[in-house]
Amino acid sequence: MDKHYLSPLFAPQSILVFAGSTGNPESLTLQASQLIANLKAQTYKGTLHFLDIHSSGTLAELAQSRADLAIIALPADEVVAALEVAGRMTCRSAVIISSGISAEQAAALKKVAKRENVQLLGPNCLGFQNPLLQLNASVAGDLANSGSLALVSQSGALTASMLDWASKNAVGFSSVVSLGPNTAVDIAQVLDYLANDARTQSIIVYLEGISNARRFMSALRSAANAKPVIVLKAGRKPAGNQAAQTHSGTIVGSDDVFDAALRRAGAVRVTSFVELFSAAKCLASRYRPVGQRLAIVTNGGGPGVLAADWVNEIHLHLGKLSEQSAADLKAKVPELASLTDLIDLSEEASAEHYKAAVIAADHDASIDGVLVIFSPKTGADSIGIAKAMAEIKKSMGKPLLSCWMGDATVGEARALLNAAAIPTFRTPEAAVGAFGNIATFYQNQRLLQQTPPPLSTLGKPDIEGARLIIESVLAERRKVLTEMESKTLLSCFHIPVTQTILARNASEAMMISAQLGFPVALKIDSPDISHKSDVQGVALNIMNATSARDNYNDMVERVRRIMPQARINGVTVQKMAHARRGREIYVGLVTDDPFGPVIVFGAGGTMIELLNDRAMELPPLNQFLARRLIDRSRVSETLGEWRGATAVDMDALEQVLLRVSEMVCELPHLREMDINPIIVDESGAVAVDARIVIDNAPQASSGRASDYHHLSILPYPARYEKTLPLRGGGEYTIRPIHPDDATMLKKLVSELSPQSRYFRFVSSMAELPPAMLARFTLIDYDREMALVAIIKERTADQDGEITETERLVGVSRYVTNPDQSSCEFALVVADDFNGKGMGSRLMESIMDVAREKGLSEIEGLVLANNSGMLKLMRGLGYHVKSYPDDPDFKLVTHSL
Repeated sequence: MDKHYLSPLFAPQSILVFAGSTGNPESLTLQASQLIANLKAQTYKGTLHFLDIHSSGTLAELAQSRADLAIIALPADEVVAALEVAGRMTCRSAVIISSGISAEQAAALKKVAKRENVQLLGPNCLGFQNPLLQLNASVAGDLANSGSLALVSQSGALTASMLDWASKNAVGFSSVVSLGPNTAVDIAQVLDYLANDARTQSIIVYLEGISNARRFMSALRSAANAKPVIVLKAGRKPAGNQAAQTHSGTIVGSDDVFDAALRRAGAVRVTSFVELFSAAKCLASRYRPVGQRLAIVTNGGGPGVLAADWVNEIHLHLGKLSEQSAADLKAKVPELASLTDLIDLSEEASAEHYKAAVIAADHDASIDGVLVIFSPKTGADSIGIAKAMAEIKKSMGKPLLSCWMGDATVGEARALLNAAAIPTFRTPEAAVGAFGNIATFYQNQRLLQQTPPPLSTLGKPDIEGARLIIESVLAERRKVLTEMESKTLLSCFHIPVTQTILARNASEAMMISAQLGFPVALKIDSPDISHKSDVQGVALNIMNATSARDNYNDMVERVRRIMPQARINGVTVQKMAHARRGREIYVGLVTDDPFGPVIVFGAGGTMIELLNDRAMELPPLNQFLARRLIDRSRVSETLGEWRGATAVDMDALEQVLLRVSEMVCELPHLREMDINPIIVDESGAVAVDARIVIDNAPQASSGRASDYHHLSILPYPARYEKTLPLRGGGEYTIRPIHPDDATMLKKLVSELSPQSRYFRFVSSMAELPPAMLARFTLIDYDREMALVAIIKERTADQDGEITETERLVGVSRYVTNPDQSSCEFALVVADDFNGKGMGSRLMESIMDVAREKGLSEIEGLVLANNSGMLKLMRGLGYHVKSYPDDPDFKLVTHSL
């Protein structure tokens, strides 16, 4: 069960090819001919059979055939029959390379594949390559070189172009997968496979659209947690967006929202084909996430300055040598060298000078990466310097990038750098941009680690009251809330709002204004008017009762003239918000297809559309994510001390964002929300106006119980936390795991006895490696769950000071199987807590979660000599039976 369910597809040990008569080339389609040529051109490290389905002897031959993978390259009208035959032959997977298959035919193929339990790649794709197995099951050109980089592409043309480029740039691949429109195995499943593939160290993705946001985000987060992922997405502009939707047959969505989704998933987005190549070079060199400080070593001031300018342009930092490092280097470089900002070695720089400078930068703690720029000079040894860099690369701990400028005299040097897996670029800007991708990955990993619950630690909101307001509006067959209703909804979540009272006639407007105290603001109240200022339905700074009366009458008359069909409830009266140097902020909600609700932050006021300051983040938020959202906006630069104004209350602003996040999580009816403006100053924040649009809550796409199914990222499931008594005294807490538990989990495993570790991991490893630790602690709660048992231990120091610390003493987990109806479990308990009932409670708890998710069966493999575990399973009502694939294990199952 340790192999991924797509292994028979992408790493098959035996293949059957359905392509027509190999003895009669005229019976083959053009794609079939190319496929067969590609398959025969390599020495595939498995069993390969070509089947002639038109031959009279084929049926007898088929009856004896078995294979992991069926490759079908037939005319469209013969594909369904071939897939059915493959299914009856118990092929576990299939790839359909035939083109011209319609969406309706593709849907029929998916049904056949599901019925026959076949994992299906295609139709209308170029196939895939597995260079390590010498397998070219594609029509995408020659087999790629073997390497650690995986390529997944929704464009056949781009796949072929990428492979052609890679062959000339010493870039190798672990897997190359082409995904066409209407594919059965989708991009989320491929990402899931690559995340678990030990040969794949980095992943690049060309994406045109996705079919299921939750599944895509789950797979992408899992993959990016394990290894770097770079994404190039089509459809950045409206014309490209429409073209991508037509090409891929999937939903593209807003480009800004997609940016936010990729950041939150821990992946890096590039915006051009050139950038994708640059990123591929860095990933092929297996560089890992680093900070943002890039040192520039150059033999020419001009190229170095260009690189430094681009460092600032893309918000990196110029890495500078410390005073001590610069002083030590000074004696080893030419006298004219400048080491203050750039490491400019001057025109006299030799290979030894470059070598000394790069070693100094590598050893300096204030530098995260090094860019070496060579500009051709008379007498300069471009090849010698390249050889020196290749030698240094072997011992460097930081990313090393190169830019050999020019063309005619540097070709051989570039070839040497490529062969040494040093990413080399023709321009300083491209090289800096490539380092920016590595640095961005580091920043986005911090976002990936955030797993907020749906509700913050602030005071509990009145969720039921908010739902009653929404239900009453929907009962009136309305979708747009009035200002009064919108502000009441905000108040249910403790978002400060200006006091607002509805006046139904001019006399009421006078009396309410006098009671609130002048100055006041008057606003038209109508369920049919979304933007009051568009119909001149706002009057500000009303200073006396007479003016309140006259403005009421004039406003109602004016609005009735402009919008005679609008229903008018009256005019709201609110006291003007006093903030001497307050800033106007906008917080909103948009609903994106396919990613669902997205929180928006930026500059507010009447010029909001003109300023177009919109930073976005997917809910749920915590304080870290809220602050990062604020920092990405342009208005953030005005929130500190600015032009004589004191700094605003950032805590109050963050709390508004956390409260909006709570609203989004708990109220799936929300479609749009504009809280504009929010006046924020040193004393707090208050919402002056609000507009909210609602609709019926979306239904879950699956039949399983699925709370928060309207969100792309499932919140931390805090509802599963509970405190239980410990047998023998004391208590412990069971709760879902989160990334911060990594240190405690590592300690638990390292302290297990060798036998306990072997029983759990079937391995003699002494501790969990970093990749496995990350995989176990940052999980997607929608498709898996891990519950940890935590106890609190008290220790006294030498002064008698009592310190309370947490200790993780047990873990139960399940992972949903590909059939989406069953799951596989695992359990481990600290040796000193065996026999205290903790294992039973952890298993019962994880079974309750699986049952709530709608899963029907839970299963697991237990070593046959693990008598304690088998006794526990029988006590919980599990069925224990032999495991046919390995006699050393028992298969234990329980119906949920």
